[in-house]
Amino acid sequence: MQRRNGRSKKQIKGVDSPSLRYLYDRYIGNDPEQQTVFEEHQANAEIAQQVYGLRTKAGLSQRELAKRVGTTASVICRLEDADYDGHSLSMLRRIAGALNKRVEIRFLPAKRRLQTA
Repeated sequence: MQRRNGRSKKQIKGVDSPSLRYLYDRYIGNDPEQQTVFEEHQANAEIAQQVYGLRTKAGLSQRELAKRVGTTASVICRLEDADYDGHSLSMLRRIAGALNKRVEIRFLPAKRRLQTA
């Protein structure tokens, strides 16, 4: 599909609305450094959403999950914040264990660009 500016319209994971697509094109575009920052923020948001989703699906408050994990509610709150970038594998494993889940990690090529559909 061609756009008015002549560039093809790619579907980029996490950029599925016209408004987000405009902002992505305008502020990130083909800049590899900005693409990396975008991907890191996107990964943090996905982790936060998964922790939140698992907790709420289990019917637990942040305080209840924290008690099961052996931490404080403020730590769980931070982990559910899309802007938080201090996720540790050990903490994610503790949360997964408390919710009868497991953590799965995949390694992808380093030169991978944003996923296109």
